[in-house]
Amino acid sequence: MNAIPLRATQRLQFHKGFTLDDAVPLVPYFAALGISHVYASPLLRARAGSMHGYDVVDPTTVNPQLGGEPALRRLVHALRQHDMGLILDIVSNHMAVGGSDNPWWLDLLAWGRLSPYSEFFDIQWHSPDPLLKGQLLMPFLGSDYGEALQSGALPLRFDAQHGSFFVEHYEHRFPICPSDYGDILRAVTSLKDLADRFSVLAYQADAYAQARGLQQALAELARDPAIRSAIDAVLALFDSRQPEGFARLHQLLEQQNYRLASWRTAADDINWRRFFDVNELGGLRVERATVFEATHSKIFQLISEGLIDGLRIDHIDGLADPRGYCRKLRRRVDALSPRRHLPIFVEKILGEGETLRENWNVDGTTGYEFMNQLSLLQHDPQGFAPLAQLWTSQAERPSAFIEEAWQARQQILNGSLAGDFESVAQALLQVARNDVMSRDLTLGAIRRALQELIVHFPVYRTYISALGRSERDDGFFLQALAGARSTLNEGDWPVLDYLEQWLGGKPWRERPLGRERKMLKHACVRFQQLTSPAAAKAVEDTAFYRSAILLSRNDVGFNTEQFSASLADFHAVNQQRLQTFPDNLLATATHDHKRGEDSRARLAVLSECAHWYIKQIMHWRRLAAPLRSDKATPSAGDELILYQVLLGSWPLDPDLDATARGDYNQRLWQWQQKALREAKLHSSWSAPNEVYEQGVEAFLGRLLLDGSGLALRTALGRAAQSIAPAGALNGLAQSLLRITVPGVPDLYQGAEFWDLSLVDPDNRRPVDFMARQRGLQASGETEALLEHWRDGRIKQALIGEALNLRRAHPALFARGSYEPLEVVGKHAERIVAFCREYQGKRLLVVVPRWVHGLLGNSARPRVDAQIWGDTRIKLPFAATLQDWKGLLRTSAVTPNKELMVSVALGDAPVNIFINPDGQES
Repeated sequence: MNAIPLRATQRLQFHKGFTLDDAVPLVPYFAALGISHVYASPLLRARAGSMHGYDVVDPTTVNPQLGGEPALRRLVHALRQHDMGLILDIVSNHMAVGGSDNPWWLDLLAWGRLSPYSEFFDIQWHSPDPLLKGQLLMPFLGSDYGEALQSGALPLRFDAQHGSFFVEHYEHRFPICPSDYGDILRAVTSLKDLADRFSVLAYQADAYAQARGLQQALAELARDPAIRSAIDAVLALFDSRQPEGFARLHQLLEQQNYRLASWRTAADDINWRRFFDVNELGGLRVERATVFEATHSKIFQLISEGLIDGLRIDHIDGLADPRGYCRKLRRRVDALSPRRHLPIFVEKILGEGETLRENWNVDGTTGYEFMNQLSLLQHDPQGFAPLAQLWTSQAERPSAFIEEAWQARQQILNGSLAGDFESVAQALLQVARNDVMSRDLTLGAIRRALQELIVHFPVYRTYISALGRSERDDGFFLQALAGARSTLNEGDWPVLDYLEQWLGGKPWRERPLGRERKMLKHACVRFQQLTSPAAAKAVEDTAFYRSAILLSRNDVGFNTEQFSASLADFHAVNQQRLQTFPDNLLATATHDHKRGEDSRARLAVLSECAHWYIKQIMHWRRLAAPLRSDKATPSAGDELILYQVLLGSWPLDPDLDATARGDYNQRLWQWQQKALREAKLHSSWSAPNEVYEQGVEAFLGRLLLDGSGLALRTALGRAAQSIAPAGALNGLAQSLLRITVPGVPDLYQGAEFWDLSLVDPDNRRPVDFMARQRGLQASGETEALLEHWRDGRIKQALIGEALNLRRAHPALFARGSYEPLEVVGKHAERIVAFCREYQGKRLLVVVPRWVHGLLGNSARPRVDAQIWGDTRIKLPFAATLQDWKGLLRTSAVTPNKELMVSVALGDAPVNIFINPDGQES
């Protein structure tokens, strides 16, 4: 089959409540909207009940809870009938572990290093902790090991179907190694011979292969009720609630390839790589050929059969060698589908000044950086100083976001990632001991220098190769070194010099082959796999919930230290994208976002009216006083964050009844509890502060539901409604820019209507696609859509018309040149205008920004034409006298050397114009 042209993607979150078959009848709607590819969340077999699919337990099977492979084929068939494709999100970095449903993990636990899967997972088998020698730490117990054992929370069980023994702890299963079955079965007289054969496995080279037959024999024998009864009686001897049973079960567990421990031990003692600090997600060594093939076999099969049209790689920075992985994947994909190009996108957070590496052979990122670029464009720089002053004075938190990030990184490295940090420090200590010049460096000195280096790291990670650091990475590393020197005691500065050399300053290929080179490479890889989760946990999952100068600047992939950017910067990144990654995805909402795209657009308005907002805050805090359980609950910072969240997510219906307020309160409390625990200031996931949380929950409930909160509730509602039109116009502007600048627009499920969602799981709620189908089918003039803008149909109509214009002129949008247009006149700085051109075909895009002051008391998201005055766009080409067609069925215009903004936006809030002549090939 030929490649399906990539024009626009629609992200769908599949789970048991929204299966592949549920998407089939929606395909005609997506096609009518102008979508070319459905962009699916992971579809391989995940943990039962998974709402996201990133917790894969079997990568060789399409998830049966989603309908399995037959349902996938039905969906692809429906897509093909509408000339549409399927892009699949895949998880290369990790799998779900723990539980009882990952056969690779269970086999690893049973057999340890004898398991064929022992090299699949990223395990440090040679732990410096003597208690973990040759064992994996299993931090899944709800209490300390001794307590769990004594309470009977670790019962020994027998799986009669498979002839196997295991210890059970709630949903977790910990298999007993078959070579230890003899210690269990020897008490059953009729099974003594089989018990001896199991025990002999410990001395056999082919024990793994021999065990399967013995287990089958045990399963067959256990069908005899008498034998099964005898086995049950033996199990009773391991009842750890009794002293003798306690000793027997403890001895049996001590012999296993794992050590059971409380979940609290994971942060300090973990000896295998996780996804961030999530115990239930274990890191994979996909850089190994066998692991690569095993984890991708089903994906490759689906590609070879023509069912998959593109891939999205989750968490690329978690891999040991992202570049090597991407290039290898590209070669395999091209070989499997030689007659069509399958785009590959990577989920990559780009730091300030960082761009995606062109030698990875991928088509771009998933577009988080575009969210940032667009957000910067819509924030008025004059709002920063007063908003920062408000935050600092009222919340008593640092005004500079970077200070919050530094503090959070220190906390994370000493807390949930302490074990991972220690692993890197130990690896570097071994490197130091290999050189007589550095062998006197102490572990303590390495720890101190390493921590400050990571704390000040400006990007998620570097990409050290055998040739060392690239010039680009060197700049980032030296920036981190300078930051570390500014906070580190001078006595430890020499350690930084060694770290600079070890971590890519001198290529490891210059070292002789053997142990020394291997250890240096290991230290470099471990270091890079630590800086990424340290940044994510500290920034996205901590500092974002502590700092709230303006929450619209706190989102995944954002450079939050920067409040706004110039129009010239926006044009520059668009031109760069066209030259380097013209098919990069452009996202404004994702399954990972902290707040919906239109919530951010509304909050950005506060940058234009900061002084008004400050007055409102002072008024609201006075009104809130009677709602508090005590003066300290919520804290000033939590209170200010709550007000911003309320402003950004307040429903567009001006008359919220009791039922609607109750639903809204439930959503807000779900967000609020997560926010409190992620911030780790007054509560946390590891140690919830129930008293404080209950006090905040009561405050929120009174605010939204009780009569005592009426005054504050009314004031907040009025404030939200007053900035809603400007926020909606920002939302329309970002929707149009996403579709018209270089790149491929990515729409998140349901966000074709207004998206005022909160962080997950709120942003993954069921979507009312029936309402959206009706909205697209209903015809409406621009004036009618503006009159009823709160229902979201105007946003959907804009998206639909722009995407279908893109369908009609694919080359113009995909490869057309990008030229910023000069705007002059009274409100020149409030207009974004540019031209795209391809083989004589041109489109002209005009969107406003910073419109709050221009809207006045207007209840509609459109600036009246006369307000634009003499503001006009200079055209760099000689326009014909023919009319240029506008978007949303607005009247055409006849530009000459200039286009008046009052004409361009006379009856539409935003607009595209396309010239009537010129041919696109």
